[in-house]
Amino acid sequence: MTEHEDFASLAGYWNASDSSQFSPASVIIPVVFSLIFLLGTVGNSLVLAVLLRNDQMGHNTTNLFILNLSLADFFFIIFCVPFQATIYSLEGWVFGSFMCKAVHFFIYLTMYASSFTLAAVSVDRYLAIRYPLRSRELRTPCNAVAALAVIWGLSVIFAGPYLSYYDLIEWESSYICMPSWEEWKRKIIDTSTFAFGYVIPVLIVSLSYTRTIKYLWTAVDPLEDMSESKKAKRKVTKMIIIVTILFCLCWLPYHVVILRYLYGDFPFNQATYAFRLLSHCMAYANSCLNPIVYALVSKHFRKGFKKVFGCLLRKKARNKVHVVHAAHTVPGFEAGSTEVSQMNEENNRQQDRRELDAGSLMVQSGSSKPLHLS
Repeated sequence: MTEHEDFASLAGYWNASDSSQFSPASVIIPVVFSLIFLLGTVGNSLVLAVLLRNDQMGHNTTNLFILNLSLADFFFIIFCVPFQATIYSLEGWVFGSFMCKAVHFFIYLTMYASSFTLAAVSVDRYLAIRYPLRSRELRTPCNAVAALAVIWGLSVIFAGPYLSYYDLIEWESSYICMPSWEEWKRKIIDTSTFAFGYVIPVLIVSLSYTRTIKYLWTAVDPLEDMSESKKAKRKVTKMIIIVTILFCLCWLPYHVVILRYLYGDFPFNQATYAFRLLSHCMAYANSCLNPIVYALVSKHFRKGFKKVFGCLLRKKARNKVHVVHAAHTVPGFEAGSTEVSQMNEENNRQQDRRELDAGSLMVQSGSSKPLHLS
């Protein structure tokens, strides 16, 4: 058996579902992925709604970076999680060769965009706190947008090879989506992904926040003597640090599994299958954790979420009242039913005829009572 055939058989063993007997994973996995998809879609949609409704959105560089991070998470949830969930519930890949390539491209595209954004916002936070006045000329919305364009451009470049990295391989009576490159090429691309998409951004983030925290706790006055501006910056920095730590923790097992297989002894058994599944769930769950962090740490996001929910509830209530009102209303009259409206209309006609015969002029007012003018 060749190396490629051996890898295909092992990957098929990992990807295939056990249809001959019931497994708890067959129930737990769809529930977990559905929960990730639901929380990620709703949570990131709320974050995007809050940021886009904010009048200061275009004037705050941190908000622009958070918006970009939410966009990356939203794209990851929509374009990656539903397709990847089928790996653990179906016998093979059923979406064709194009989606096999596209889904994995989007996985790494959004991962790079997230890691680069976190690195950029960590530098932005350091400059805002350490050099609040001198950094104003650098920390402008135009420069932030330019930085975001560079981030997505680099993400496309680094994720581009994954458009050809994966392909459909026939295994038994179905197809599986798996790496089609030779082992030495896989080592190069996966090692580069770990270095540029994880290690280097983590080093930048660690250095930036280490210096930021050192300055906050040693070079400024105690918390009770700090200005409101500095307190706000400290809270925002705390929130971004938590988001960054979660990203590092959630994506580390994913990279460990890939590198362990390429460079070490990583046997295919139930234990390694469970660890691989856990690593995927942790990486995917990262995209739905950020909105929860924003809600718990930032009072501004909590207020924004309440406003969005309030608007949705008021809109729903208005639509409900409008439907009920339309269902019980005949043009020109308000009545409890159509029959009552018709009876009132007939009575009014008879009254009009009697009044005209008596020679009086009737002018219809806004109410149902006639006004007599001499």
